[in-house]
Amino acid sequence: MRTRTLTLVSRKGENTTVKISQRAAALAPSPTLAMSARAKALRSQGVDVISFDVGEPDFPTPENICRAACAAINRGETKYTPASGLPQLKEAIVAAVNRDLGLDYSPQQVCVSNGGKHALMNIWETILDPGDEVIVFAPFWVSYPEQIALCGGRAVIIPTRGADDFQPDLAEVRAALTDRTVAILINSPSNPAGAIFTEPTMRGLADLAVERDLLLVSDEIYKHILFEGRRHLSPAQLGEEVKERTILADGVAKTYSMIGWRIGWLIAPPEIAKRAGDIQSQETSNPNTPAQWAAIEALTGPQESVEAMRAEFERRRDFLVPALNAIPGVTCNNPGGAFYVFPDVSAHLGRNLRGREIPDSQALAEYLLEEAHISTVPGSAFGSEGYLRLSFATSLELIEEGVRRLETALC
Repeated sequence: MRTRTLTLVSRKGENTTVKISQRAAALAPSPTLAMSARAKALRSQGVDVISFDVGEPDFPTPENICRAACAAINRGETKYTPASGLPQLKEAIVAAVNRDLGLDYSPQQVCVSNGGKHALMNIWETILDPGDEVIVFAPFWVSYPEQIALCGGRAVIIPTRGADDFQPDLAEVRAALTDRTVAILINSPSNPAGAIFTEPTMRGLADLAVERDLLLVSDEIYKHILFEGRRHLSPAQLGEEVKERTILADGVAKTYSMIGWRIGWLIAPPEIAKRAGDIQSQETSNPNTPAQWAAIEALTGPQESVEAMRAEFERRRDFLVPALNAIPGVTCNNPGGAFYVFPDVSAHLGRNLRGREIPDSQALAEYLLEEAHISTVPGSAFGSEGYLRLSFATSLELIEEGVRRLETALC
């Protein structure tokens, strides 16, 4: 266990020891943000670093959305709203879900939060008791296990493999279920692999949830970033019995390049949504008020920018995947969605590169940052050693130069 005390040094140079909670001591910081911070530190020193680390679209927020926020401020929409969000935004969310997925929900089933990450935290705080278990598929978004642990739960990790296009083995899932299992977490398209669960996979997980009386938590933040004409499949679309036990988590960050606006939401059975709103009322109160009005415009206004950004992501993917596969010792799946690639670099682990031993993906990511000046995230951060995650939410010009640097550093 990590230390549970901190030593503080006063201005007089005197040491004071203070206690911190087990929860805070056990928490691991976000590896993606840590790599981003290191890249920014190098950049501040004048180093030309190409960042493939953070999942932050490089497009500006569409102008109509920005205008809506300014209009809200100008008419005085800067006060508190209901803790769980504006009624108008809840109406816009359920209308958008009906438009996109053909599903009917009521506004009472929505809790608007301070970003998609906060929506997930609200879910875990609402459904988990100490010792409860959640099935999580690796590679997983770095915050999933940590959030679950913060709420007293335990993430039960089921590995998936690039050779299987990161589809879970349903037999492995069944074998991992216990009397403490509360939920199965689904992220499709996924961060970090961009993998999309097939319909047989999704139906298999839904059947297990119904059979074992489990919840399905579906993080659908990337559902609009799909390639090659794919259509999003939510477990909630697999029949009323499945929909009734599915909690959706989503937000405007990735679809509308509204990362810093911090508006997300959950859609859940009414009692869960109400309890989540009650928790939020004590922790943060309402999300940013002008940003809520901006999110209404994002969901109800013109959608052409969504397709324009999606198409550009696909163009970048179509360059990046073949370029990575052309590097000796690198194998990369073709992601079906999101804006990440997750290449297998295990052939390069255990090597000595420019006098440095590279035992694992963490060491490889550090080597690439310091020697090649490209910032990636090690696969170990996502529960899958032997991989790296690269975000292609940056310009094609920078992607081309980054791949050139990667190949030079490895070969």
